[in-house]
Amino acid sequence: MARKFVDCRETPSESGCTLAIVGDADEVVTAAVAHMKSVHGHDEPDAELAEMVRAELKDAPGVLA
Repeated sequence: MARKFVDCRETPSESGCTLAIVGDADEVVTAAVAHMKSVHGHDEPDAELAEMVRAELKDAPGVLA
């Protein structure tokens, strides 16, 4: 199974966060939702945030796979 990733640098934020999360799609979504809430202060329901993250998932570059 191809690994997926999301990168905070692709979404401008006040904090200038540079975190990238790589792994199985479900793991990335779970970790990204937790990160969005704890670091970026999002208060949307988990399901809504998960949907946003899934829409942004990309295949991980070969060096990360």
